[in-house]
Amino acid sequence: MIGLTIMFLSTAVFACGRSYGVLFFARSLQGAGSAFADTSGLAMIADRFTEENERSRALGIALAFISFGCLVAPPFGGALYQFAGKEVPFLILAFISLLDGLMLLLVMKPIKEQLAERQEQRSPTIPIWRLMMDPYIAVCAGALMMSNVALAFLEPTISLWMEDNLTRDNWKIGMIWLPAFFPHVFGVIITVKMARKYPQHQWLMAAGGLALEGFCCFLIPMSSTYKMLMIPICGICFGIALIDTALLPTLGYLVDVRYVSVYGSIYAIADISYSLAYAVGPIIAGGIVEMIGFTALNILIAFSNLLYAPVLTYLKHIYDFIS
Repeated sequence: MIGLTIMFLSTAVFACGRSYGVLFFARSLQGAGSAFADTSGLAMIADRFTEENERSRALGIALAFISFGCLVAPPFGGALYQFAGKEVPFLILAFISLLDGLMLLLVMKPIKEQLAERQEQRSPTIPIWRLMMDPYIAVCAGALMMSNVALAFLEPTISLWMEDNLTRDNWKIGMIWLPAFFPHVFGVIITVKMARKYPQHQWLMAAGGLALEGFCCFLIPMSSTYKMLMIPICGICFGIALIDTALLPTLGYLVDVRYVSVYGSIYAIADISYSLAYAVGPIIAGGIVEMIGFTALNILIAFSNLLYAPVLTYLKHIYDFIS
């Protein structure tokens, strides 16, 4: 609820903001709101669905909707910005955040009841830094970060490359992300079904996703039209679906069997992994493009993903813990 309230305020500030300082403040505020909502939302799902297959399915549905926001937003924002102005997309998003908050009121317990239950049930906890030091959790967090490196580096740079090489239409620049929603959802469905049959091979699914992302990054600079560019982007998003859907339930499983069920802490680590890629990505990517070009940037992303994929073999035997 706090996160949705902050996001409502931040998108309203975006709509009204004109100066760099105001927009920077709004973006920082939005990051704080997203951290509240994303971390607590994933933790609530993990807490509600304790059986491994059910948790994978529920987290997969959540990831599908996260991808819906990430991939539908660029064409939505690009078209509205071009045809209706800057304020309209942000006002619509502010209204959606407000509506979501009102819907949350219908399902959440009153605060007094929550506090009373917390006083009655003092569950054991563990410091987040200890979880970060766990090598299995660190490998998962690193993979989640690497899975988002491609999008984090490409989103701020690909539009400028498209303007120079393919098209100057804002709606076309945004439209390249829209078809990727469908392979992402398809990847979520496949991973959930595969994880149900072969839970001990989820590390392999994630490694395959990283390798696919790396291969698709090689293809991006070769695209000659904006429609052709959609193909490798679809491949990248399919790979992200494999990684996220395989590793988020794995993180929940690791704290269950190695520590205590501190889902808030473990999914905070996952959120930090995403955020690190998106915080550092635009800064580094812009400098790399200026120094050695957009093609070299994609080659570096590809090699980084391909080199990290074998690291996931470290997770090969984690399901032996239950025996």
